[in-house]
Order: sequence, then structure tokens, then C-alpha cells
Amino acid sequence: MQQIPVWIVAVLCWAGQAQGQVAPSATELSTYDGLHAAAHEGDMARINSLISSGADLRQTDGRGRTALHVAAFASHDKVVMALADAGADPNRLQNDKYDIITIAAVANDAAMVRTAVKAGGSAKNITSIYGGTALIAAAHLGNWESVQVLIEAGAPLDHVNNLGWTALIEAVVLGDGGARHVKTARLLVEAGADRSITDRNGQTPLELARMFGYEEIIRVLMP
Repeated sequence: MQQIPVWIVAVLCWAGQAQGQVAPSATELSTYDGLHAAAHEGDMARINSLISSGADLRQTDGRGRTALHVAAFASHDKVVMALADAGADPNRLQNDKYDIITIAAVANDAAMVRTAVKAGGSAKNITSIYGGTALIAAAHLGNWESVQVLIEAGAPLDHVNNLGWTALIEAVVLGDGGARHVKTARLLVEAGADRSITDRNGQTPLELARMFGYEEIIRVLMP
């Protein structure tokens, strides 16, 4: 394995420490009422009643989460569909700039990713403080099940975030070279991800994989 440049180590540390999406805490949940409480609990009867009585679908908690975000975090597919059908915005970003598709992709909740798409969410949304996408977030974590759904939903394969990385690059530099990241890289390559796009240091995904010594990913990325 080649020595990893200091700049990559610094970016990896920054990326690991930076704030990501945050699910409602126990303290926050204890303060919820109305739609937010019903969304977390998956209480469809109450959801329908509140919608019928004109509850505000745009209301947010202290972190900018709507009831729709809360339902996505709690993996309540029926609630997500009911709220979206009633007019809740499936593409709204909470304070950390995450939409329901990215919330589900990070959790590797592939079923919820499908539901979010069905509810009107766009896999093309620019999300997170890194100016990325749900696909980049899923690739970073090796969440290949969600990667597959996002590819099918038309997620941009070659979007470059503000770290200078595509989904394919993140699968290498933020992955561990294991089976999940290998599968992720393979899905991206088979879908047509551009293997020639370089990072800010002019290195391709293949060159980065060689730097990290990720032999299986190297084989996936070979021409």
C-alpha cells in the first residue's frame, strides 16, 4: 500500500467529524405532539385525523424537520405516503440539508428510498453541507442496496460534491475496501459512472484504490 497523502488524511478526518444528519433525540421526541408525534409513532389513524382537520404539514421542529422527515427517520412508509399525498413536500431539506431520500439512503433503508421516490422525492436533489446527493451519501457508506434503488431512480452518477468527489470516488476514499463498497463500486461502474473523473489532486478512482490497496475495487475499476 502506498503512503496516503496528508491532504487526504486531513479531508477524511474532517469528513468524519463534520455534522451529518441527525435523527430526533429522545429529548426531542418527548416534546413532539400533533403530526410529529404521530409520524414518529406510525399512528396512521391519528395522521389521517390530523390531516383531515387541517394540521400544518409544513410545521418543523427545532432542527427544521417536518413530520415527513420524522416519518422517514422512523421508517414508516405508509405515513410518508399519506403525508405526501396530503401535500407535504418530499423534497424539503431540514436544517442539515437532508431530504427524505437521503435520510433513507444513509440508513440503508432501501424500501424507504423507494417509498420516498414514489412519494415524489427526487434522487437528483443536492443535499447535505457537502453539496452532494443521496447517491454519494449511500456510496460513502457502502449502502449498495440503496445505491441500486437510487440508480434506478435516475440519480446523477457523476455529480461532484464540494469535496471534489463523485459517488465512485467516495466509495473508494471513504470506504473500507470491503464487500459492501466493492458491490457499490460495481453497481456504479455497471450503471455507467465515469471512471475518468479525478479528485482535486488529479487522481482517478482507480489510482485512489491502488493508493489504498483495495485489490477487489481495483479489479472492478480496471478498464
